[in-house]
Amino acid sequence: LNLYLNHIYLGHGTYGIEAASQRYFGKSAEKLTLPEAALLGGLPKAPSRYSPYLHTERARMRRSYVLNRMAEDGYITEEEKALALEVPIELEDSEKREKLAPYFTENVRRYIQGRYGSDVLYREGLEVYTTLDVAMQKAARAAIEKGLRELDKREGYRGVLKKIPQEEFDSFLEEQAGDIEQKPLATGQIVQALVTSIDSKNNSVELRVGPYRGIMLLKHMSWARTPNPQIAYNAATVKDPADVLHTGDVIEARILNMDDREEGKLLHLALEQDPEVQGALLCMDTKTGRIRAMIGGKDYKKSEFNRATQARRQPGSAFKPLIYTAALDKGMTPSTIIMDNPIIYRDTLKDSLWKPQNFEQKFYGPTLLRTGLIKSRNLVTIKILKDIGIDYAADYAVNLGIKSPLTRDLSMALGTSGITLREMVGAFGVFANNGKRAEPYFIKRIVDRTGHVLEEYEPAIEQVIDPRIAYITSHLLQKVVQGGTGWRVRALGRPVAGKTGTTNDLKDAWFLGFTPSLVAGVWVGFDDLRPLGKYETGSRAASPIFLYYMKEALAGTSIEFFTPPKGVVFAKIDPETGLLAKPDSKKYVFECFLEGTAPTEYATEDSEPKEEGFFRYDLDMQPDSEKEEWPE
Repeated sequence: LNLYLNHIYLGHGTYGIEAASQRYFGKSAEKLTLPEAALLGGLPKAPSRYSPYLHTERARMRRSYVLNRMAEDGYITEEEKALALEVPIELEDSEKREKLAPYFTENVRRYIQGRYGSDVLYREGLEVYTTLDVAMQKAARAAIEKGLRELDKREGYRGVLKKIPQEEFDSFLEEQAGDIEQKPLATGQIVQALVTSIDSKNNSVELRVGPYRGIMLLKHMSWARTPNPQIAYNAATVKDPADVLHTGDVIEARILNMDDREEGKLLHLALEQDPEVQGALLCMDTKTGRIRAMIGGKDYKKSEFNRATQARRQPGSAFKPLIYTAALDKGMTPSTIIMDNPIIYRDTLKDSLWKPQNFEQKFYGPTLLRTGLIKSRNLVTIKILKDIGIDYAADYAVNLGIKSPLTRDLSMALGTSGITLREMVGAFGVFANNGKRAEPYFIKRIVDRTGHVLEEYEPAIEQVIDPRIAYITSHLLQKVVQGGTGWRVRALGRPVAGKTGTTNDLKDAWFLGFTPSLVAGVWVGFDDLRPLGKYETGSRAASPIFLYYMKEALAGTSIEFFTPPKGVVFAKIDPETGLLAKPDSKKYVFECFLEGTAPTEYATEDSEPKEEGFFRYDLDMQPDSEKEEWPE
């Protein structure tokens, strides 16, 4: 009987009572009620025919049959049977369950199938305990959804779902009404709405959603400009709803709120569209490597390709912290000066010249190492890589957890090698975890039907870099958030470190960030390598998603601070020269150093900050400026 119960197919991809219990009721089999157990007991004869998801009434009748037989055979009393027959069938929401963590689940499935085979996976009644945190996963799903929709709107409006002639209005709305009767509308829901009239004078649109009237104001569709990647999103907004919509258009709209009136509900709607852009998010516990949340794409049903673990995309400037950490470990300090000036490299193999530039196409002269990272200066990073050695830096990255092949030339400084989001999150986790690398993992334990533990994962923790070096990098990355490209993440309201990344032609946008306990990464881009659009950098396209996620993931938790290890000292330095700031100086920053490496000389009067090169940053500090992006 035990063998039978763990092998029998019970519908919707489930084998065994335990799997079916989780699938249909979201609980372990040992916690099933009598009517729930009776429903499952009726499935083996014809799982599809008696599926409670597909045929509710048929499933109820089959459950009644099982309960009657149980009473006839003396397993339950007539009173217990009568009570069980009255209980309505309440199922786990299959759609929500499937949408919660499909990429995570598929990753687990592939691992088990690869290690134990399909028969064990589907027929042995395994219990798999994972690292997933449901609340964090929901937060990740919501953050990706919100961030991608915001970005997609900045791209412009690609057009209506379809157009229908007026004589088909009634049939379309009647069909909708039937669906709504089965599943009532809710605030926040995205629905199909039929445009019935345009009022250009009052800047509004009249719509119908099934039996209900709807209204959409211009401000809720002003983003719907004609797509043009060469024009910033706020440079061309809609002035008249008639320029976008027409009677008979069927559109996607979000229900903002619903007014109950005598003539029926009035829906207040906002124009929406399904994003084409893709995104991924992965969050890991810094201390253990447990993956708490993972989104591999915007819609698993449309694409099972996992962009968090399978896609190798160029991280751009998000890779720079690995180069700077390697430099710190080789003797450089935050005050080391690097010359930011024009450079030309000859590629003898390709017989070509490479003339790298900063994002702003400017040169800044003598630049502190700390400034090079905070301002994401390309030329400074390239010179640092040249100084410490390409092979040394590449090996250092491997030590931090990068497993993808690295391009072993100076372009590596700019993040030109394809790397997975999982690898980047793991590497940034080293900075957060005082130099210890925690290997990311999904599965905590696998138990067979007899209770035997097939495997139990012990976190693989290894000290890979000096904890003092890790802290200095973390400190610099906090400055990136406080006064650099990661400025949007300041809204988190707690200590956080991070780095943006943007690739050539704005094809990839990244943000990697961490608190002492959680490290998370976000990637945004198109699968076909299309540009994201003007100004769609890691700061604008990716960091808001990180912010949305971390606000929810850390909600209700105590604020944590990055604690400097023994052997790290702080000094008040001049931000231009890297020397000690004079006691009466009003221009200084606090910076950390390895003990014994802090500057000992004071800045002089003739080392005042230069004016050139600062005008862009003055503009960028204004969040509502059209040019609000910091250089990448």
